[in-house]
Amino acid sequence: MITGIIRNKIDKIWTDIWAGGITNPLTVIEQLTYLMFIRSLDEKELETEELETLSGEALPRIFPKTPAGQSMRWSRFKNNDPRDIYDVISQRVFPAIKNMKYGRLPDFKPESGELIPVPDNPEAKEAGNETAFSRYMSDAMFLIPTPQVLQKIITGLEDLYEHDLTGLDMQGDLYEYMLGKLATAGQNGQFRTPKHIREMMVALLQPTPDDTICDPACGTAGFLVSAAEYIRKNYENTMTAEQWEHFAGDAFTGFDTDRTMLRISAMNLMLHSISHPEIDYKDSLSKQNEITGRFTLCLANPPFKGTVDAESINDNLKAVTNTKKTELLFLALFLRLLKKGGRCACIVPDGVLFGSSRAHQDIRRELVENHQLRAVISMPSGVFKPYAGVSTAVLVFTKTGAGGTDNVWFYDMKADGFSLDDKRTETAENDIPDIISRFHNLDNETSRKRTEQSFFVPKEEIVGNGYDLSINKYKKTDYVPVEYPPTSQILAELKTLEEEITAGLKELEGML
Repeated sequence: MITGIIRNKIDKIWTDIWAGGITNPLTVIEQLTYLMFIRSLDEKELETEELETLSGEALPRIFPKTPAGQSMRWSRFKNNDPRDIYDVISQRVFPAIKNMKYGRLPDFKPESGELIPVPDNPEAKEAGNETAFSRYMSDAMFLIPTPQVLQKIITGLEDLYEHDLTGLDMQGDLYEYMLGKLATAGQNGQFRTPKHIREMMVALLQPTPDDTICDPACGTAGFLVSAAEYIRKNYENTMTAEQWEHFAGDAFTGFDTDRTMLRISAMNLMLHSISHPEIDYKDSLSKQNEITGRFTLCLANPPFKGTVDAESINDNLKAVTNTKKTELLFLALFLRLLKKGGRCACIVPDGVLFGSSRAHQDIRRELVENHQLRAVISMPSGVFKPYAGVSTAVLVFTKTGAGGTDNVWFYDMKADGFSLDDKRTETAENDIPDIISRFHNLDNETSRKRTEQSFFVPKEEIVGNGYDLSINKYKKTDYVPVEYPPTSQILAELKTLEEEITAGLKELEGML
């Protein structure tokens, strides 16, 4: 758990970077990510050295054994003069990690300092020991401006690692805290869904160690991390070796079209024990993405705004909903990505629920008629403040290909544990525990009335309303009749009031 002391240390590092002229929070996180990765490589090398000593066998190394190669290790340069540290990282370490192959860093020629590429190694390539993070380093840029700023960052990170970050859980919490700063970063906020909302959606689906989970608009991989945390919390002591291997690798898949976000999401997953996820640069809605029926779970908060080039949209998505609106196309994509019986929890803007266009009605009809739409959870508009005030809902559905929607469960979330203004301070009011509890006990919901916070609506009624899924279409309000006094009594009271005013005016005139 991140304490106030640790937060203060992270904020101090953040302030030092800002003072150096880097003010974009995404860039700050990116630069810190590089340094954390560089340090993690040395930690892994130290573990390899210990294993070599114990076993007496030579093991594959990350760093070349030459003086130039060993000088790139965090433990070797961290206490050097700031100018030396800056030169080593900018001239050697950074070019080396951009050219990392097969889990190895390249060496440098001692005379010229020219980089020597890692030679091709079919066996290492076959082993697939590259991390997802290192795959997306080729276009990374080192932007820390001065040796002094770099030394402050390294000193701050060392203090955190040596005294506060005990184990991967703490490192994951640290990274989550840093990513939280994106929430106040204007347009960058689109990359991140609040952690408690992600955890609610994960708890609704209850992933297991055998699931294969996808977020086709992964951003910082928050949904994948939340799913991983849920699995570890509930199954860590019972998972088999095969399940752990699945967990570390192909259990988690994410796509994005921003390489910076791919690097950040890969680091986020790596800090949560997922070293080889399938994190790919891919336009999920385009013709380059032909994945069908691969995943058991989809968790996502896809882009709400904007349209895509009609020519690039995959034809099988347009066959479901002929539109350029991304929020509708992603719903069609979830259905295509899932196996039969696969489940999805996703966030959609309210317009998806009641939009009257042909495309809107087509995707809602598809969910209700051809699959099993299980729940519509309406969320208040303040959930994504301060960077967005749009009203949203969570849809939960199962891919069946053969219908199955009999009744749809609606819930009107009024509070999520935080104030609904721009400050988003913690409050006692929180419907999330109630939502999770009721969703997993839907048999008890059948008798609830439309005036209550949650209730069922039969499929026939939804069909009769043009597949409208907005809760206000079905929710009823109890109107309490107000009894007013007789007209004669009201007139008498008005007359008395008028007399009092007249008397007061006469008294004022007398005083003048």
